[in-house]
Amino acid sequence: MSISNQPHLPIENQILAALSAAEYQRLVPYLERVKLPLQQVLYEAGEPITHVYFPHQAIASLVCIQEDGSTVEAGVVSSDGMVGLPVIWGGGTTTTTAFIQVADDGMRMKAEQLKAQFHRGGELQSLLLRYTQALFTQVTQTAACNRLHTIEERLARWLLIVADRVQSDQFPLTQEFIAQMLGCRRAGVTVAAGTLSRAGMISYKRGNIAILNRSDLEDTSCECYSIVKNEYARLLGTQS
Repeated sequence: MSISNQPHLPIENQILAALSAAEYQRLVPYLERVKLPLQQVLYEAGEPITHVYFPHQAIASLVCIQEDGSTVEAGVVSSDGMVGLPVIWGGGTTTTTAFIQVADDGMRMKAEQLKAQFHRGGELQSLLLRYTQALFTQVTQTAACNRLHTIEERLARWLLIVADRVQSDQFPLTQEFIAQMLGCRRAGVTVAAGTLSRAGMISYKRGNIAILNRSDLEDTSCECYSIVKNEYARLLGTQS
């Protein structure tokens, strides 16, 4: 569904909302509102990226998939950003796969149209370059986190990230899926979730997680959570 004839729809993606009215209106004819269902693949590793996405409260995982099928999450994108940055870097493909881990809506745009608007310079180019730096910070901090911090710290960080993006302290997530994103065994997630649950920070029932004590969960999380959140705020004026 094109939004070109629906100018009064709210702008739910923070990247699009940060643009001036004139800059946003230049993009409107090329934007299409789409559903982003659970597990939908937005692009595959090594395949040309044909569209970029500006999620609303949907969350996309950028994952590395190994030859044996194991996965680990390198970064997440939600209303704070855009899925498909490699199209403006000139490569057109990337080594990660992007898929939806929390369903919602978003705006879709053809990659070629985004590239043309980006190369005009101005606000959109400046904003996406700053977003590139913010996402790079998230990816590099995630790599350090996976290597240096305990599963409890990493799980606390990851739950806070998801809660920020869906703007809710309750959301559906299975332990198997969390293990895939953290690049660890499911048994490790079970133990870590049990530790956080017994401490009264979260509850976990039938694939649904609720954050009960956010302050304690932030204290348990490693510094990676605040480092990335502060960098997004510095570069983009957004929460992440």
